[in-house]
Amino acid sequence: MQLRLAILTLLILCSTQVWAVETKDIKFPIKNSGPVTFSHELHLKKYNNNCKVCHNAIFNLKERRHFTMAEMEKTKSCGACHTGMKAFSVADSKSCNKCHKSSPKTVDFKVKGGGEVAFNHTFHVAKTNGDCHGCHNAKVLPGGRATMAEMEKGRSCGACHNDKRAFTVVGNCGRCHKGMKTHDITFPVKGIGAVLFSHDYHTAKYTCKDCHTKIFQFKAGAKHNTMSDMANGKSCGACHNGKTAFYAVSDCNKCHKAFNPGVVDFKTTIGVARFDHKVHLTKYKCKDCHTKIFPYSTDAKHFTMYQMEKGNSCGACHDGKTAFSASGDCESCHRK
Repeated sequence: MQLRLAILTLLILCSTQVWAVETKDIKFPIKNSGPVTFSHELHLKKYNNNCKVCHNAIFNLKERRHFTMAEMEKTKSCGACHTGMKAFSVADSKSCNKCHKSSPKTVDFKVKGGGEVAFNHTFHVAKTNGDCHGCHNAKVLPGGRATMAEMEKGRSCGACHNDKRAFTVVGNCGRCHKGMKTHDITFPVKGIGAVLFSHDYHTAKYTCKDCHTKIFQFKAGAKHNTMSDMANGKSCGACHNGKTAFYAVSDCNKCHKAFNPGVVDFKTTIGVARFDHKVHLTKYKCKDCHTKIFPYSTDAKHFTMYQMEKGNSCGACHDGKTAFSASGDCESCHRK
């Protein structure tokens, strides 16, 4: 009898210890702030020790996934109960400190080529009268880092920094990007030599917002425009249009250093037609042909001799008046 009693007592003690381990407080680490502590004891008292209220209906113990505040506002995780009806709402700025006990820290963002950006939580919390939800919601901070182009459309910092509530993100680079230094950018161009863009030279005449981000986006892998695009006002052509600055499509050697256009061979059924840039540049300028007659493109359309007789392609000059006729002096161009 005593042995049975001892075993029963031991089982009760063991089960109590296991229960204590399973229902201890859980601390969720929060980046740039102190941890959030979830009290099992508090919630079990609230729901009469009914674990099934949360497990696994709301919290799946197998997944152990952390949810964002935006997801909680959509009734995920803690937001299933904390809606403002059963319990205080996760979307209520006045209730943030009920879970987030410690003060938020300054957030440092390292930006490649743009110095460091430090976001001061203390300053902004005071400025917004503690309205945490003004930023931490599904619209302003939906997750992930935003580009400058996205900020200009109202996302992230751009929701307030729009020149109405606070200084605009457009052109005020130095106010956030401390230690930012612009650098020269080299664009490799196949067959014609690289182009060097000097930030120092251009920022001496213009501000950042004159180009970024309407003309040039702040992101790696942005589209590179062709000379034909520039002739239509894209990219550098927005200013280099012959009015604001020299025409991008005529003064090639101003940007393309070591400019040395070569010979272009066109394979035809009766031999190779050779176009020599050097011969033509002794008489004409780049803009005489590019880009109205010949677009700067590797996949440009090739014209037939019949089309050239109508004034297309080489036939624009080789008409028997300006230069020998394209249709009469075949051997002048077609070498076997």
